[in-house]
Amino acid sequence: MMKKNKKLKFWLLGIAAFLIAVVFCLWPTQYYIEAPGEAFQISKYVKSTRKPNPNFYLVTVSERPAVMIDYLTSFLRPGDSRYSKTELMGTSSSTEYNQMQQYYMETSQNNAIYYAAKKAKVPYRQEFLGVYVMEVMKISTFRKKLKVGDVLVSVNDRKFTSSGELIKYVSSLKDKKVKVEVIRGKKHLTFSGKTVKLSGTSRYGIGIQLVDHTKVVTDPAVKIDAGDIGGPSAGLMFTLECYQLFTGKNLSSKKIAGTGTIDSNGKVGMIGGVDKKVIAASRQGMKVFFAPTDQPEGVKKSETNYAEAVRTAKKIHTKMKIVPVDRFEDALNYLEK
Repeated sequence: MMKKNKKLKFWLLGIAAFLIAVVFCLWPTQYYIEAPGEAFQISKYVKSTRKPNPNFYLVTVSERPAVMIDYLTSFLRPGDSRYSKTELMGTSSSTEYNQMQQYYMETSQNNAIYYAAKKAKVPYRQEFLGVYVMEVMKISTFRKKLKVGDVLVSVNDRKFTSSGELIKYVSSLKDKKVKVEVIRGKKHLTFSGKTVKLSGTSRYGIGIQLVDHTKVVTDPAVKIDAGDIGGPSAGLMFTLECYQLFTGKNLSSKKIAGTGTIDSNGKVGMIGGVDKKVIAASRQGMKVFFAPTDQPEGVKKSETNYAEAVRTAKKIHTKMKIVPVDRFEDALNYLEK
C-alpha cells in the first residue's frame, strides 16, 4: 500500500508540475511580438479591366500578443522585436489601432491610384470626402465627444477640399469656440468645443490627428482592396502596379518587392519594420527590394530605411538587391532601365 501511495503521489506531483509549466508558458504578457510577415502578390488585390503584373509584391510585418513562451523564445529569433502595448499602439485600444491601420491603408491606396494616373496621363479626379479622426489628444476639448473613425466633414459649417485647408482655417481661430460636424456610421453628429494651443508649436487646433478621406476616379477604372492588411507602407508598390495598368507596360518579369508610403506628389516615405520586411521578402525569393531613403527631421542617415535594409541584407546573406528610392520615379527608372 505504501508503494502505491508513493507512486500515486509521484504521478500527481508530475501532473501538477506539468500543468504549472503549461500555465506559465501560456501566461499572457504585456508585450507584442513584431516579426517578419509574408510577401503577397499585389495583383490579387487590384481590380481593373486590364491584367495586372503578378511580379509586384507588398511585404507585411506580423504583430501578435505575446504569451510567456513566445516572449522568451523571441530572443532566440533574430528577426523578432518586443514592444509594450503603449509603445506599439500609444493610447489607442486594439480596436482603434486596427481601425487606424485600415484608414492609413485606404489613404495609401488612394494616393497610389491618384499619382499613378497623374504620371501615366490618364483621366482622373480626386474627390475629398472629409478627414478621418485618427486620435483625439488629451488636451482637446473634444476628447469625450469625437471618436477614432469619425469622418469630420465641416468646421463652423465650412467645408474643405483638403486636410491642409482645414488645418489652415482652424489654426486661424485662436482660442475660439468651434462647431464640428462628423459622420459616425450613418449618423451626422455636431459637437461644440474650443481651439487649443498645440504643444511645442505656436499654432492652434482642435487637438486631433487626422488623415484624408478621399476617393479617386480614373479611366480605366482601378480598385484596390487589400482585405485585412493595414497601414500605409504598401503605397509605393501599389503605385507601380497601378501605373503599369494605366500604361499597359510590363515593367518587370522578376519578382519585385518593396516598401514605403506614397503621397500625392510621388514622395516615398519612411516606414517601420523594414528589417523584418527584408527578411520576409528574401525568404520568398524576391530578386529586388525597394527601400525608402527618406530622412525625416531628427533621423540620421544611418537610421533610414535604406541603410537598415542594406544592413539586414548583409546580415542574412541574401542575394536580393536593395535599391534606394526617394520618389516613385526612382523605382520606375530602375525598372525601365
